[in-house]
Amino acid sequence: MIGGLGVGELSIILCIVVVLFGAGRLAGIGSGLGKGIRNFKKEVGSEEEKKKIEAKTEEKDENAEA
Repeated sequence: MIGGLGVGELSIILCIVVVLFGAGRLAGIGSGLGKGIRNFKKEVGSEEEKKKIEAKTEEKDENAEA
């Protein structure tokens, strides 16, 4: 059960979505969603790497001053 929904309810919702959007369009939506998530993860990872690099640079500056 997901959020109080059983398998039967989820099946009905899936059928309605397929009828409304069509199978071909759902594939495109899924593909676009996957690309968006992948780009988001890439950018978040980049920010974390930037912070690590900045921290290392600050440590080097502090050690050089001492």
